[in-house]
Amino acid sequence: MRGSELSLSEARRIALTAQGLDRPRPSRVDARHVRRAVRQLGLLQIDYVNVLCPAHYQVLFSRLGPYERSLLDNLVYRRHEFTEQWAHEASIVPVETWPLLRHRMETRDRRSRGLAAVMEQRADYVNWVLGEIRTRGPLTADDLPEPEGMPRRNAGAWFGTLPRAVLEAHFGQGTLAVAARRPDFVRVYDLTERVIPREHHRRRVGRDEAQRELLQAAARSHGVATAADLADYYRMPIRETRARLAELVETGELREVRVERWREPAYLQQDARLPRRIEGLALLSPFDPVVWYRERAARLFDFDYRIEIYIPPTKRTWGYYVLPFLMGDRLVARVDLKADRARSVLLVQASYIEPQAAVSAVALALGGELRLLARWLGLGGIAVAPKGNLASALSRAAQADVLVAGR
Repeated sequence: MRGSELSLSEARRIALTAQGLDRPRPSRVDARHVRRAVRQLGLLQIDYVNVLCPAHYQVLFSRLGPYERSLLDNLVYRRHEFTEQWAHEASIVPVETWPLLRHRMETRDRRSRGLAAVMEQRADYVNWVLGEIRTRGPLTADDLPEPEGMPRRNAGAWFGTLPRAVLEAHFGQGTLAVAARRPDFVRVYDLTERVIPREHHRRRVGRDEAQRELLQAAARSHGVATAADLADYYRMPIRETRARLAELVETGELREVRVERWREPAYLQQDARLPRRIEGLALLSPFDPVVWYRERAARLFDFDYRIEIYIPPTKRTWGYYVLPFLMGDRLVARVDLKADRARSVLLVQASYIEPQAAVSAVALALGGELRLLARWLGLGGIAVAPKGNLASALSRAAQADVLVAGR
């Protein structure tokens, strides 16, 4: 990669390698594999839409295959090697990333502005909540009463109750951190200094340096990317991103290159690897970094993708919870999946193949990946609905192991 131009195929292979999708899955997953995968990604976007399974667990499954979810939980909530904070969106990040986000916690961004009025109008209650946690230890919103005379729920507000609003505001400002998650996924908050290791909690990083370090992390997780790609990863302002990228090019951390068919210049991370081929398979969560930025997915894979869970059913193109299927270095299909836990069945509600993909090869590979996913989710079978241009081939390819919907 000494030249200044990359083919689109090279860019895809570099990008997928940077995302940990270039290597065979381990035969048995332990904490070391989970730790390495999260650090390579830089962050896991948290989403608890439970149609299939919470998205951050699915992202690791795509790279590691079947693993015990408790491995991730232990690293985050018991060993405190990782923590929750606003990064891309609500995310799990390495604890050493926490001080790099502090400058955002100390300013009012789009998330905290909605809670600022609550914090100002209820200052006595805000301070009381902090005192309760300091004295009693980690608490949830349900552990805290409303101020006298206030209704428990705040109709129309996303945070629902005043205790939750105050806890979320303290979390966003860095005063509190998430110490645990209860079985129903509810956040348990504690003082940040009791969650974030002292060396990281006490570290102070200037805004420019923090941005440079975040962009270096984003570049390692992209391999090759445009300024917009890198800005999106940690939700950084594009103007400031461009200024920091110029500095990183100057120091040799990044190299400006051109990628075939990309209009914008790209930045190649200095240690990015280019394998000769990528041969893995993976179903990608809608919240996977490979596809969460629509413009990048279109540029890299010629794949138009958007999450349709927030779109009215009559206006959806592909389905409610649609996962792209990665085969080698191409996105070759998409499937609308649902875990029907009452019937112990993985439902394939619709399945579609991409243009130029080979139907029989894709159906065979996808059938195997669906079986692996079903077993990991503890489901006893797969039901393929007759919807989409891949459905019949997918049913035939896995005939002995697939329960065809409606039969």
